[in-house]
Amino acid sequence: MPLVSATVECPVFESFRVAQVAGMFELTLADKCRESFAVEVPGLDEAWQIGVIVGPSASGKTTIARRAFGGQLYSTGEWPSDRAVIDCFGALPIKQLTLALTAVGFGSPPAWVKPYQVLSNGEKFRCDMARALLSGRAVVAFDEFTSVVDRTVAKVGAAAVAKALRAGRFAQRFVAVTCHYDVVEWLEPDWVVDMSTLSLSRGRLRRPAMRLEIVRCERAAWRLFARHHYLSAELNRAAECYLATLDGAPAAFCAFLAAIGHAGVRRVTRIVVLPDFQGIGVGGRFLDMVCKLVREQGRRVTITSSHPSMIAHLAHSAAWRISRVSPAGRERSRMTGRANYRTSFGRPVVSAEFQASGGRKPPVCCPA
Repeated sequence: MPLVSATVECPVFESFRVAQVAGMFELTLADKCRESFAVEVPGLDEAWQIGVIVGPSASGKTTIARRAFGGQLYSTGEWPSDRAVIDCFGALPIKQLTLALTAVGFGSPPAWVKPYQVLSNGEKFRCDMARALLSGRAVVAFDEFTSVVDRTVAKVGAAAVAKALRAGRFAQRFVAVTCHYDVVEWLEPDWVVDMSTLSLSRGRLRRPAMRLEIVRCERAAWRLFARHHYLSAELNRAAECYLATLDGAPAAFCAFLAAIGHAGVRRVTRIVVLPDFQGIGVGGRFLDMVCKLVREQGRRVTITSSHPSMIAHLAHSAAWRISRVSPAGRERSRMTGRANYRTSFGRPVVSAEFQASGGRKPPVCCPA
């Protein structure tokens, strides 16, 4: 465990106003302003995956991170204004990109095709996280972590990053460099360096629990979620709608329709998690909870999806039985001509039926 030390200095320029300030506040002027920092930071030869360097502004966080991790320090760079976000990751294959974006909680395909500059601060933060974690570095030390986003977005985003790293979706070690103490426990780090006390603490923290509640809702609630759905903003007038709140804030929406030609069967026609709450498993948990409610009413429940994160949930959850895997989607049928009816032709999709059993199951080979 090395002791990392650094000294930073800058010149003091003589001027009339500098002399005035020195006289007003009894400052002792030297040729240079100098400040030193020294703190223990876990080395790369030790076993850890997530670390945090936290402290108030000007406490030496970036200086120590740069000294400890050198060229691994990542700062947000420029994004082209004339290209979609999905086109700004070099030659990486599309499957890897979509999985990475979804893993960090940026799972809204409509936003992937927009330029970075028009995204919300929360979406920009997650794009930056994806680019950092796809950089190929052995260690990613992310400077100014969550500095420009709403604190709810910051906490959920931190949890999403931690979940993706712990699940092995990215091979890197990750160090968050931040002035915000509120995200520390959401990252569940293996160690924390606090620059306000120049101290190192070890032991993986646990993030706070969040309360997910489900209520029946009116169709009007769809307005909050419509633009985030990856297929269509339309919702059938006959839809049976449910709303999920996370600690009291609207977080997810799910709607069901009768399956045409199948008595007693309801199909999931819409499920959307707001961008601020993506990446921490809200969608899968909400889906299972609301489908259990419908199943308890004596009705079967099915779903067909082409979204990578939803396919992953269906493939791994024992609550679902995969009934069909269609790498090229379903063929056009007699239903195609009906108003507002869209087939999955041309898109890889998975169909499944809810079984209401618990636990986990071995993964199923599915397109993603």
